[in-house]
Amino acid sequence: MNVAIIGARRVRNGIGEYIANYFQKNGAPVVCVLGTTEETSSLASRSLKRYGIEARPYHDFAEMVSREDIQAVAIASPAESHLDFLKASLKRGLSVFCEKPFLDPSREDLTDELDDILEQAWAEGNTVAMNSQWPFCLGAYEELCGSLMPAGVRRFSIRLSPICSGPAMIPDSVPHALSILYAVLGPGTISPPVFSGTDTDMTIEFTYTSAHGSCAVTIALIQQSEQPRPFWFGFDDRIARRSIETARYEIFFHSGDRRLRVADPLELSVRDFIEACSSGREPVTGRGHIVATTRLLKQIYDAYSLSRP
Repeated sequence: MNVAIIGARRVRNGIGEYIANYFQKNGAPVVCVLGTTEETSSLASRSLKRYGIEARPYHDFAEMVSREDIQAVAIASPAESHLDFLKASLKRGLSVFCEKPFLDPSREDLTDELDDILEQAWAEGNTVAMNSQWPFCLGAYEELCGSLMPAGVRRFSIRLSPICSGPAMIPDSVPHALSILYAVLGPGTISPPVFSGTDTDMTIEFTYTSAHGSCAVTIALIQQSEQPRPFWFGFDDRIARRSIETARYEIFFHSGDRRLRVADPLELSVRDFIEACSSGREPVTGRGHIVATTRLLKQIYDAYSLSRP
C-alpha cells in the first residue's frame, strides 16, 4: 500500500512527519507529499529524508493522484482543510487516515457533512480512520493501574497541554478525552458542559452517560509550549502520568512509585490502520468511533461558543 502525506510539516505543531515515518516503518511506503505551495511541499519532502523517505513533492491534489500509484492518504493538515481533502480522496477511491479532529467543529453543517463522508466511504469500501491515539495505550494503563470494569467506572479525569489557547484548545485536545471515553465505555451522551478558568487554563466538566451508567468527566486544558508537555489521565482516581525520555523518545506511564514503558500510541494507531486496510476489518478508530466522538466534540465546542459573552 503506497501512501501520500497531506501536511507533513510542523509549522502549526503538526505531526505529519511522524505519521509518515510510522507508515514507512510499518511497510506502507510514503511515495509523495502534498503541500500548499511548491516551496512548502519541497520543504516537507526534504524533511522526510531524515527517515529514509523519498517522497515526491506536489502542491496540487489532482495532479498528485493522477501521477502517483497510491492507495491511501494521511491527512495531517489543519482541521479546516480536512473536509475538502476527505471528499477529494474518497472520490478517487482512496482510504484515509485523518488526524483529529476529523472535521472542524466550528462547521455549521458538520453532522450532515460527517454522515455524507462516511456513507461515501462505506458504499465504496474505503477504509477511514481518525488518528486519536490514546485508546491504543489502554492495555498499558490497565497493566499499571488495574483492570477497567466499565460498569464500575464513575469518574474520569484528564490533563492535556495544548500549545494553542482559547477555543482552539477544544478541537486540539478534547478529542483525546472523548476517544478514551468511547473506547472504555462505548457510545454515550453528555450533559451540558460547564466551563471554568481562562483562555490558557480551562476546565470542562460534564457527565458522560452510556449503557454502563454515568461517569463524571473533568478535562483540564492548560496551555504549554515547552516539550515534553504534561499529560495524564485516569478513571476513579487511578491516574497514569506520562513522561518522555527525549534522547531515545521512550514513553513511560507512572502511577505512584511504578513505571511502565509503553509503545508510541501514534505508531500503534498507524499500524492498526494499515492492518485494517489489508484485512478489510474496521479500524479501532473507524466509523463508529468517528461519528460518536465528532458529534460530541461539536456539542462541546458549540456550548463553549455560547458561554462566551
